[in-house]
Amino acid sequence: MLESLRTHPWAYPALEVVHLLGIALLLGNLVLVELRLFGFARALPLPELGRAALPLALSGFALAAASGLLMFASQAMELLANRAFTLKMGLLMLAGCNAAAFHARGGLRHGDLLARLQALLSLLLWLAILVAGRWIAYL
Repeated sequence: MLESLRTHPWAYPALEVVHLLGIALLLGNLVLVELRLFGFARALPLPELGRAALPLALSGFALAAASGLLMFASQAMELLANRAFTLKMGLLMLAGCNAAAFHARGGLRHGDLLARLQALLSLLLWLAILVAGRWIAYL
């Protein structure tokens, strides 16, 4: 499998497409919930929106993580030496910790100032993750 990723001309680009689809599914649904936390679409109850959007976001994360692990395995040494890649991994860890803290304290139930601050941090972290991910090819 890994040899195919390194040698087949379409394998790695196809995996990148899968990675992007996972990211789109993840971030599209996260942004919906975060925008609702910021006050958009107040007619939608936040807990119900979360129950609909978060499983899709988790599916997108799983798709992005699985494809990302395969891409990493095909060129691990090069990626470990890449500063943008290590930055992206650190930012991913921070985004995961932020999400865990948000859900551990019931951010969807509260929708309070702290939940909004965590949503803002989430948006900023994911934007930085996207930028770092693009920089991987150039560093």
